Amino acid sequence: MTIDEELTLLEDFFRRLKVEYDIYFAGGAKRPPVDNESRFNGQIRHHLENSHLTFAQRYRLNGVIQRYSVYSDLWRRKAKIKDLGYRRPEYTLLGVGGFGHLDLSKDAAKSHAVPADGEPERFLIFTNDVIEVVALYEAVVRARESARQPLGAFDAFAAFVQNKSTQIRTQYHCHAVEYTVMVQSGQVRLKARPRKDI
Repeated sequence: MTIDEELTLLEDFFRRLKVEYDIYFAGGAKRPPVDNESRFNGQIRHHLENSHLTFAQRYRLNGVIQRYSVYSDLWRRKAKIKDLGYRRPEYTLLGVGGFGHLDLSKDAAKSHAVPADGEPERFLIFTNDVIEVVALYEAVVRARESARQPLGAFDAFAAFVQNKSTQIRTQYHCHAVEYTVMVQSGQVRLKARPRKDI
């Protein structure tokens, strides 16, 4: 098997890992896929130790590692919610087992689809609770992946959204801030506006 074929398998492995975590957080599995994640980490270490990778292959490997780093941070935060057993109504939006559910309807499939031009996703932020930012962050990650743009760390994104939301709520005296995620001409756009009607 060539290195390129191994990297293709690694990318497929990561996609399967994402699906397994989605199923777990939606309540469709009793245990998180930690064994598969451990095997995935082993494969990453194996490729990192390979000194024969070409520049293109190393770039491809770093892309997988970057995506994994972003999602592993998100999985850790969702696992904390699940373990602590939070019961806030807005957590149903996160699809964390016990709060959301695994819905395979057409509407649900559309809501998790990669946003295309002219198909924005909207999210409301009411407080400075970092948990409210998770669903918005996931939408931005999907959009950036579709546009082949670099993925940012969750903590920096959450801090930005919290500061921006506080600024808008103070300036416009509103209770909610609506964020819109869209892809236009291959660029990810994130827009915020006050919602005084809520």
